[in-house]
Amino acid sequence: MASDEEDLSGHVLSERAAAHVLLIRFARDEKKNALHSSMIIELGRLLDAAAEDDTIRCVILTGGIDAFAAGADIREMVARGTAGTSNNPRRVAAWRRIEQFPKPLIAAVNGIAFGAGNELAMVCDFVIAGTNAMFGQPEVKIGGMAGDGGTQRLPRKVGAAFAAYMLFTGNPIDAETARQLGYVVEICDPADTVRRAVEVAALIATRAPIAVRLTKACIRVAVGATLENGIAYERDSIWRNAESPDRREGMTAFIEKRPPQFRGTW
Repeated sequence: MASDEEDLSGHVLSERAAAHVLLIRFARDEKKNALHSSMIIELGRLLDAAAEDDTIRCVILTGGIDAFAAGADIREMVARGTAGTSNNPRRVAAWRRIEQFPKPLIAAVNGIAFGAGNELAMVCDFVIAGTNAMFGQPEVKIGGMAGDGGTQRLPRKVGAAFAAYMLFTGNPIDAETARQLGYVVEICDPADTVRRAVEVAALIATRAPIAVRLTKACIRVAVGATLENGIAYERDSIWRNAESPDRREGMTAFIEKRPPQFRGTW
């Protein structure tokens, strides 16, 4: 499916949703917004531009009514391998820019936020979710690991024990469970999720922009002082896991639409 020349950045759309509010939407409905590397790179570019634009004070990320983002593009991963996807320097650099975005970033999540979609929601400062939202890191089901910061962000969002349960089983949690764990701040009817996120973003945009940005920086220091080292360790683990027979079997089984036969040995 994927090649070095393939560009799916056109599936990442942006619009002004309110005064000082930018809405960025994933629009790859036929693939449940699976995140091709070119889409992550485009998101990083849009956020870079928003960071430099003084007329933008808050940004919202969203997807469709049934899927925020289903995860990384598995066919791209099969075609290009770990070096061309999770550890692609351009994709890694884009994730870093997304993580370092200095202005408030809100996720408006309907439907599934799995894998890289869940990791992207966790990069945001908070999540407003539809009642149909589901959050998960299912990578172990196909022999993989969370590869865009999930092993480091999820414990910070839901606690180490619940993160271990989600990462080890691959099982998702629903919106109400996510709210009880402090991951989600509000739950809406799916038809209202984006509208409510725009309302909150517009409110934030009325607050003193410098104070809000400095407050975000302070929160980041408070909860993520060792995140950069953790991400680096996770990326090294991704390299090692990518060479395992189970990883190859998991992705092959996914493409062939059959249950994987994991061996657990090298």
